[in-house]
Amino acid sequence: MEMQYGMYQEIMDQPISLRRTIESERRHLEDISEQFSKLDKIFLIGCGSSISTCYTIKDAIKSISSIDIDVQTGYEFVEHQYLEDNSNMGMIVTSQSGETSDTLEALRKAKEYGLKTVSITNMADSSMAKEADEAVITLCEEEKAILGTKTYITQLFSLYVLFFNMVKTERAEKILEELYKVPELIESLLGSTEEDCKKLAETNKDVDLFYCMGGGVNFGLAYKLAMTMFMEGSLKHACPVYAGEFRHGLIERVEKGVTVVFLKSGEYDQVTLRAIKFCKDLEVNNIIFDLKDYSEIDPLLTPFALIVPLEWFIYHLSIYNGEDPGSTRHIGKIRY
Repeated sequence: MEMQYGMYQEIMDQPISLRRTIESERRHLEDISEQFSKLDKIFLIGCGSSISTCYTIKDAIKSISSIDIDVQTGYEFVEHQYLEDNSNMGMIVTSQSGETSDTLEALRKAKEYGLKTVSITNMADSSMAKEADEAVITLCEEEKAILGTKTYITQLFSLYVLFFNMVKTERAEKILEELYKVPELIESLLGSTEEDCKKLAETNKDVDLFYCMGGGVNFGLAYKLAMTMFMEGSLKHACPVYAGEFRHGLIERVEKGVTVVFLKSGEYDQVTLRAIKFCKDLEVNNIIFDLKDYSEIDPLLTPFALIVPLEWFIYHLSIYNGEDPGSTRHIGKIRY
């Protein structure tokens, strides 16, 4: 019997974590949504998996609304963002621990200038939860895997509830209906995708560098896949790439033997489709995670369908390379 590492149970905990968070925070998120819908601009701040959720919701919302969202790291906001007192703006900080130093500094700067502030964190007694005007708590219990599984999915879910409630259109309402069925989708994918992704991991265990490509709503997940899943989780070199920027840089590097992981929303993203065809013609090692293989949900919800197979892929890729999935070498051990 194959050994199960700690990350395994955290992957399996995602449906119950979502259900707990929905039950506890749904009305709270809807109330915050009503407040923030009156703002002129909203800053989303995070790092690692947390900033990837910010990228995702920004790209999802800009597809169907004109809400002004600006995604930044904490350091960028603190050092480079001009603010005026009492502007009609707000900030949402995202952090698993609620103690991420640069994100916390950004929150404190926002409060100095009178911005409305919300924290989304897994720790109710954290600094961010205490200092923000409103605190949304994701009920995931402890999470040890550095790449983020159940905290990622509940954080992303919370942002979707908050922002899609601001968009009063028929499509937004339909997406919200589908969103609340995500726990059942995750539960189904946990059981149906592991074996195929384990085989995929075995096939690609000797790959040294993975380019991770996504367009629109999928770029945030491509960023997470490269930055926290491949590099932190399985200690593989990886690079996130906007699908729209494939023709700059990467187009000169793809060739037989190069590996590109594509995140695809069916036939929704034409730029990604063109990149896939170009790479196939060159016999590139294309690894394609396609929404249509996992669900029929709205393409703007694609990350909720792709995250589980990606987690299984990374989990088993780590094991095939002799690594404990989700463990760290440096993060949390040194002051950066």
